[in-house]
Parts: sequence; structure tokens; C-alpha cells
Amino acid sequence: MATLISKTLLALGFATAACSLVAVPAMAAEPKKTSSKKAEAKKVDTPAPAPATPKKRYPGKIPLVKAAPEFTIPAVPEDEPDVTRDLTTEYHCELGNKITIYHNEADDKYIALRWKKRLHRLSRVGTTTGAQRFENTSFGLIWIGIPAKGMLLDSKQNRQLANECKNAEQMKPVAVEADPKKT
Repeated sequence: MATLISKTLLALGFATAACSLVAVPAMAAEPKKTSSKKAEAKKVDTPAPAPATPKKRYPGKIPLVKAAPEFTIPAVPEDEPDVTRDLTTEYHCELGNKITIYHNEADDKYIALRWKKRLHRLSRVGTTTGAQRFENTSFGLIWIGIPAKGMLLDSKQNRQLANECKNAEQMKPVAVEADPKKT
């Protein structure tokens, strides 16, 4: 009976399960009648144990993982525009922030904006209100300029970077004319 169970489990591919479930030693199995002793030794019901694989040892040194190549930051990034011939406008914003805008009178489709020691190129986006709106989608920067002030927004983090930005002309006090009819 025990040999029948172990043969069935072996046929199903559960050789290791047969060894652990059936507690019948291989010697207790009923031997079949064969003509030679060598043939009996080959027909044992339990599978032979797998040979142990020797562990590979490293010779003297352990191989090192190659370090990633160092990346060098260029002195002038590729996306920085050339502002050598452009007109500049300095903006002083709240909290001590400063923005410099470079624009070319011949080409009003683009401006260059210096923010936190970095120069970004922004392209004009049309508006219905008459405000000047420039965007750089790769960095998420948006510059909005209205006659009273300008502001810099970060569209990726949905927050203001600088507000109440005014140039020298916008900082001048507005002179109010006296109405001659009231006197």
C-alpha cells in the first residue's frame, strides 16, 4: 500500500512531498522479483538526492561596481537665451525678490527672465484681458505683467514665486489731478 502511494505521488511530480508525507523507508518497500541485484538497486522508489552545488568563491579581490560617469554642468546651459543685445528691465518684488526681464524690441514673442540666478526663455501667450503673459512649460514658469505690477507663478507646484513686482516706472507715485469743477 505504501509503495502504491509513493508511486502515485512520484507520477504526479511530487517527489519531495512523497518523502515527507509517507514515512516508509525505502528498504521496507516490497522488492520486485528481478534476475539481478543491479536491476533491484536501480528500481528504488525514492529519488536520489540532488548533488550539492559548491559555492563559488571570489579570488582575493571582490569585483567593484563601476561608478556612474560624472556629469559636468556646462557654464551656460543650452536653453539659456543670448541676452547681449536685449533691453533689460529690473523688477523689485515683495520679500526682497528681484527679477530681470530681457526683451528685444524687434521680437515681442519671447522674453528672457532671470530668476534665482537662472535665465529662462519664456514665450508669449495670447490673453483676452490685455495682460502680458509669458510661459516656459518645461520649467513651469509663468510671468504675468499688468500696468500696475507683475507676478511670477510656478504652474507645476501651483504657487506664486514672486508678487508685487514693480519696475522703476511702476514705483513712481501716481499724480492725481485736481478736479476744476469742485473748487
